[in-house]
Amino acid sequence: MSRASATGGLEGVIAAETVLSHVDGERGILLVRGRSLDELVARHGYEGAVALLWEDLVGPSLTRASVQRDLAVGRQRAFAALGGWLEAARHRPPLEAVRQCLAALPDDAAPAIIAGALPVGIAALLRARQGASPLAPDPALDTAADFLRMLHGAPVEPRLARALDTYMTVVIDNGLGASTFAARVVASTRASLAAAVLGAYCAFTGPLHGGAPGPTLDMLDAIAANGDIDGWLERKLAAGERLMGFGHRVFKVRDPRADLLRGALQGLGPDAGRLAFAAEVERRALAALARAKPGRKLESNVELNAALLLEAVGVPRDAFTPVFALARVAGWLAHALEQQKTGRMIRPTARYIGPLPAESDAKSP
Repeated sequence: MSRASATGGLEGVIAAETVLSHVDGERGILLVRGRSLDELVARHGYEGAVALLWEDLVGPSLTRASVQRDLAVGRQRAFAALGGWLEAARHRPPLEAVRQCLAALPDDAAPAIIAGALPVGIAALLRARQGASPLAPDPALDTAADFLRMLHGAPVEPRLARALDTYMTVVIDNGLGASTFAARVVASTRASLAAAVLGAYCAFTGPLHGGAPGPTLDMLDAIAANGDIDGWLERKLAAGERLMGFGHRVFKVRDPRADLLRGALQGLGPDAGRLAFAAEVERRALAALARAKPGRKLESNVELNAALLLEAVGVPRDAFTPVFALARVAGWLAHALEQQKTGRMIRPTARYIGPLPAESDAKSP
């Protein structure tokens, strides 16, 4: 652990050593187990990326095929356990209901069982609010294709499953974000992996973290309804408000995930719907940001294209964050397992800045 003095948000403080992912925000680089995102998408896909992250943590010699089999078993176990929590959670918003899904996991749940709970649970929740029964998973499918099948009630076109698989692959891990750090903190106490993932998810739901993609569509809706892109952007910036989808705490140049998601969206063709409009908003927003904040480099982040992609494959807007978690859970589990191997509890120190007792009080018995 670094002995550097803490700054706001622990900026620059090294809190862990990891082999799992590396973020170079100054150069716009994100590596997962030494592989670029381009390589992950082209050669590994989501299950292959999980195999890389879990290698020697869940087991040796993991492969894309072996992980796909294990995650399929996890989904089947999750479907069998729906009766334990679904009825109590079905009337709550997806963001809240998924907490109950994760809280229902036993402490001895294995990584694949934990990861399998989310695609089954999210699909079941979204179908339940439409009055439809949950659809049993298909172990022959990968996670992306099976989730969309369980969500929509029938198999989807391969291009839609490929697009979601690309999304899940590029967001699987991103260094030591707040949710990942939360997973490591919980795991460091020797609490269960299920507890670590629940803690990570709770951190993830905040609007400054995993809760961000949905509001980017709200922004596009507002701009489209207004009809004046430049005027809307200028008014928001003049009021000191944030433009959703722009700027990142770590990436000081363009977020490398954004272009891969843009490519996946373009592969959907007409189903990419608002891509042309979003691209025009992005172009004008970057120009407006450059005028309003000269000297400060603000680029597009993952949120805009992520939201457009999830919308295009039929995920409801209020389920964007749970589906983001569906992908990120593999990274949380890898970090929790890696932290457990250190055997050391995370226990930072706070600098006290409050009042001190008066001298007379200090001398009193």
